Amino acid sequence: MTLSETQPAIHFGRWAAATMFCVNGFVVGSWAPQVPSFVVRLGIDEFTLGVLIFGYGLAALWTMTLAGQLIARMGSGKTLRLFVLPVIFMLPLAAQTSNVWVGAAVLVLFGSAIGGMDVAMNANVVAVERQSGRALMSTSHGFWSLGGFAGGSLGGIAIQTFGPLEHAILVATLAAVAVALCYAHIGDGAPPPREEGPKHFTWPRQVGIYVIGAMALLCMCAEGSVLNWSALYLQKELFADTAMVGFAFAGFSGVMALTRFCGDGIRNRFGAVATFRCSCIVAALSMLVAGLSPWPWLAIAAFAVCGIGAANLVPILFSTAGNQPGLNSGVSMSVVTTIGHVGLLLAPSIIGFAAGKVGIASIYVAVAFLLAAISLMAGKTSAADTKSS
Repeated sequence: MTLSETQPAIHFGRWAAATMFCVNGFVVGSWAPQVPSFVVRLGIDEFTLGVLIFGYGLAALWTMTLAGQLIARMGSGKTLRLFVLPVIFMLPLAAQTSNVWVGAAVLVLFGSAIGGMDVAMNANVVAVERQSGRALMSTSHGFWSLGGFAGGSLGGIAIQTFGPLEHAILVATLAAVAVALCYAHIGDGAPPPREEGPKHFTWPRQVGIYVIGAMALLCMCAEGSVLNWSALYLQKELFADTAMVGFAFAGFSGVMALTRFCGDGIRNRFGAVATFRCSCIVAALSMLVAGLSPWPWLAIAAFAVCGIGAANLVPILFSTAGNQPGLNSGVSMSVVTTIGHVGLLLAPSIIGFAAGKVGIASIYVAVAFLLAAISLMAGKTSAADTKSS
């Protein structure tokens, strides 16, 4: 393929990958406002919902491993095309089920589709990064945050105006249109280097990939601590009113999305190691301020600043995983994504148990020291700067 033919393909491939992230985030974000009506239709309590969501998470983790096998055999582009299609239809299925067993099955399918797509779209960005020679992961995750923000903020209004099923059908329609516009442009990017090993999934023997996975797990635990506990922290320990408690995560996620759109430019200029180290330090200091704050507004501001630091941690780790020497990118991405998401799955219950003993403020102080410790391992992310040859 000539240079004049390659450049447009790279350009469209970049936007197709970004669109996939946006669609994934939009569907996941649109599910959140569906949860109350889902609970009412099924007649279940919070404990049962927690069990169903745990099944969703386990299904996602299992499919992340399966996606690694498929990517190793047929490439990230084909795997992404395979998983994005069922994602489109999951929300309408969930919005019309009224039986708890059917609901459980739908959430298992939902988690499976989202988990497989998660690995495939991250591996696809790594492939396009290789071909273009530029960092794209943070921007792609920015589009996920943008889609999630749109789905979550507009979903409640749409459900109240039209109803849960009508909202779900609208989400599926918009997602289908977006996918249709870029489906043909999803590519595998540059072929993986020959030394990457066998084209089938095996758990790697290289210790380094599990270190990267552990770093991703801890970074996602930090994100999950803000997502699941910041509102309760403001309400119970800083005595904020109901109108204020949602601002912590809103500030965190909004600033994170904006920062991710700048993250690739920062990494291209300063390198992955320096960007990762500085991001960890910013996140650690702001998390420490949030945990020690006597006032809710100071904690809210600190969580927003934490979004700046946390924004590029996971994208850099995913790029690092996809460029590990001697490993197939699909396999290594599957390992790191799976280990990382264990943090999101288990962190809420672990933090809840610990918070009951020592308080949520102490948890945030501990997370701050954890992020500071991770900054000392920034050298492990040097592979994220791998350029196309």
